[in-house]
Amino acid sequence: MNNETLEPLERLFHDPTRLALLSALLETPEAASFTGLKTACGLTDGNLQSHLRALEAAGVVSLRKEIHNDRARTRVEITDAGRAKFLDYLEALEAALRRAAEAAGVAKSSRSSILSPDGLRAARGEA
Repeated sequence: MNNETLEPLERLFHDPTRLALLSALLETPEAASFTGLKTACGLTDGNLQSHLRALEAAGVVSLRKEIHNDRARTRVEITDAGRAKFLDYLEALEAALRRAAEAAGVAKSSRSSILSPDGLRAARGEA
């Protein structure tokens, strides 16, 4: 196996915390609250802030401050480019897992994958 095969496995997403954060953001039709993400992913303020800064610097998420009842609140949203990159990562991860399972002699499932090419195209709005 060469590095080209693993290239789509974006290191930025290959962290369990960031995988959880981006999965939570995909499940949220609107921007998520900082507090909601913190609770959903079981993170501290500092840990969540650190991960969000890295994702924001890469253009994967956008952060905006809102004032509500005289208090600042942070809203987090996955960008269109971030969504596309994350879906590419999920597709590459699934392919790598499939290859590993096949190499280990694990029988292929007869069930269709959630991340099938058709499923990913639909998630991208290409269906």
